[in-house]
Amino acid sequence: MAALSMTWSCSPLASSKFRRVNRYSGMAFASVKSTEGLGNLPKVVLTSPHGSEAELYLYGACVTSWKVDSKDLLFVRPDAVFNGQKPISGGIPHCFPQFGPGPIQQHGFGRNMNWSLVSSENVEEKRVVTVELRDGPYSRAMWDYSFHALYKITLDKKTLSTELTVTNTDNKPFSFTTALHTYFRASVTGASVSGLKGCKTLNKVPDPTNPVEGKEERDVVTFPGFVDCVYLDTPNELQLDNGLGDKISIKNTNWSDAVVWNPHLTMEQSYKDFVCVENAKIGKVQLEPDQSWTAVQHLTVA
Repeated sequence: MAALSMTWSCSPLASSKFRRVNRYSGMAFASVKSTEGLGNLPKVVLTSPHGSEAELYLYGACVTSWKVDSKDLLFVRPDAVFNGQKPISGGIPHCFPQFGPGPIQQHGFGRNMNWSLVSSENVEEKRVVTVELRDGPYSRAMWDYSFHALYKITLDKKTLSTELTVTNTDNKPFSFTTALHTYFRASVTGASVSGLKGCKTLNKVPDPTNPVEGKEERDVVTFPGFVDCVYLDTPNELQLDNGLGDKISIKNTNWSDAVVWNPHLTMEQSYKDFVCVENAKIGKVQLEPDQSWTAVQHLTVA
């Protein structure tokens, strides 16, 4: 099957309006449908032959839903806004080209820019969508480099996979940090993460600006209160028990670190209903001109 190319033309400013320029908009095409989501923002719905489903908003290239057997395994906060001005709070937001605070805005600009839909395809029984982000006046005003980010989302029966490739298209080197700030639907009192024992930790709870170094001694990490901890040099697979009867494997290639977070009472409205387990690259990735870096994540529910 030939790939379908669809794009939305838009200003690089986060507050810009979307303008559809593709005649296939709003039509189903090989189990991939482009439509309007909340706030009239363009989104793509992927549906597998097995009935699993995923939704991707082009604003921020944010996957906001992943359903298996009609059960959504991701979480979007009730205070999330869909206005094309603020990042979408929930699902799988991008942190690029900066994770956390730093010289530019918190978590960078990848999550509050408009990505373009490049193609969709069927690979056996998998549904695949690829989107891209390039530099523009908005990004260069805070990070003056030319780059190309390609993000591929693959939906299978019980697996949601993402592949992020960043290429330096500038004539000078640059460095970046990045993460997938994944919100999982959970019962916080019953949720736990395994696979982190022995990892070096940076605990940000006492003082976010001066993390306490340590080592994870627990077989199972739980969420008894406010949790904000970076884990360095993590294994390529973690296991999440969401406390709702689901066990989710979080596999990765080239995401060297992980972040475990729950805001507890600082987000009283919703903290009981989710946990974040984030694949991350905390140390800087250095790219020379024409060099690329790729990282893959596989989420699989048992």
